[in-house]
Amino acid sequence: MIELHTAATPNGWKVSILLEELALPYAVKVLRLDQLDQKQEEFLRINPNGRIPAIVDRDEGGFAVFESGAILIYLAEKTGRFLPVERKARSVTLQWLMFQMGGVGPMQGQANVFYRYAPEKIEYAIQRYQNETRRLYEVLDRRLAECEYLAGEYSIADMATWPWVSIHDWAGVSTDGLPSLERWLAAVGDRPAVQRGRAVPPRPDVKPTADQFAKAAAKTLV
Repeated sequence: MIELHTAATPNGWKVSILLEELALPYAVKVLRLDQLDQKQEEFLRINPNGRIPAIVDRDEGGFAVFESGAILIYLAEKTGRFLPVERKARSVTLQWLMFQMGGVGPMQGQANVFYRYAPEKIEYAIQRYQNETRRLYEVLDRRLAECEYLAGEYSIADMATWPWVSIHDWAGVSTDGLPSLERWLAAVGDRPAVQRGRAVPPRPDVKPTADQFAKAAAKTLV
């Protein structure tokens, strides 16, 4: 059994999407970011950095993994799916995964903060992060004009990147003029496992709207 410590953010959705794609049994432990559950000692024993997501693999003696990219690799290797074994194909997948981890996530996360939440609207910061996010989208679009998915076959690279690009409006970044990226957004978003994973953690009695998802996602830097 996988124990998933998460919240409704793009980084959290990466892992719940993969768990749904793998059909692995898992239990969700919801962390309330606004109440700083992620900074409590109990969680810091799982992730010393105090961020979501994190997992505990109870089948492996309570082995904890933090950092979303590391979790994706761990689960893919555990199951032998969505990460190729062949050296070059594996490298391509990891390259695009790291592109998300080092580029799309951090830049779009900063765009979210300065565009939506900063108490002072600093136009330079807003433009800087929106422009860089758009540039990264253009890199994705060029890649996706060459192949159906980022690493050729559907992989953890797509699962890492899609949750962020899917909330581009919240960062004030358009996908207009990027047809291959928009085609990929729709194709990945149509997958039943992606839809189920995006709905984790569930919200009782209320179906989350895209706006509610985006507001929660903006807290991912907390």
